[in-house]
Amino acid sequence: MDMQSERLEELVANVRAGSRYRQVSEDLIRDIGARELARRASFKEAVKAVKNKLHQVGGAYLAEKQDYSAWLSDLTRLTGGEDRERFLAYLKTIMLHHASTRERLPILEQFYPTLLAELPPVRSVLDIACGLNPLALPWMSFAGSVEYYACDIYRDMVDFLNQFMELLHVRGQVEVRDVIQACPTREVDLAFVLKTIPCLEQMDKTAGARLLHTLNARHIVVSFPVYSLGGKARGMQTHYATSFRALLDPAWQVKRFEFATELAFVIRKEA
Repeated sequence: MDMQSERLEELVANVRAGSRYRQVSEDLIRDIGARELARRASFKEAVKAVKNKLHQVGGAYLAEKQDYSAWLSDLTRLTGGEDRERFLAYLKTIMLHHASTRERLPILEQFYPTLLAELPPVRSVLDIACGLNPLALPWMSFAGSVEYYACDIYRDMVDFLNQFMELLHVRGQVEVRDVIQACPTREVDLAFVLKTIPCLEQMDKTAGARLLHTLNARHIVVSFPVYSLGGKARGMQTHYATSFRALLDPAWQVKRFEFATELAFVIRKEA
């Protein structure tokens, strides 16, 4: 192993030594780390820069503590009961622990039915940088059984979601993946790219366009936040609508949907 590779592996180990980033995809840490080592004057500055970037793209959206074991235990107990409303209420409680799903809770009852009503029957789904979005499966009005595939950068979250899907007898898999370096190419009826592009473009300005063009999905639902994490509008809806249009292939058909907390688009890629 050469000196550059040794420094990169040392950086990865340094970043993962702390509890905050121990569960993050090593591929992602390695990719960001290689860039920061090339541009920073010192190793210490590179490590700090990587941690800052990981916070921007992931850590800022997670609550301080995620008790996946306790959540799964409670869900297992509630799934075996007859009180479905209590089960759904508990799912909403868990979704409070991730900013993306927390912001969607006020529109949850209308978000998926509205968007999915635009599509032909969906039999397969790919959820990019999913966060806790698979927990919303009971609100997704699919006409029949569906195969659900998803990915995120947190290994412990991925393990929890796989067990949750087993609990609901949903076919599919959640995996740890850095989608900038390795975009999934599985053929699906529908891909969710929910509030994901702004995060990816903090690492690579071309990531949004490459993702949309690489996804092997007949339809893609893309969404953007209309408020910052601090609750400010800041003209975000206009900004994201404009920047989104620049990512599209002129041959794609696109329909816009405005919700109270989210701006969404349904893309039809097939002719």
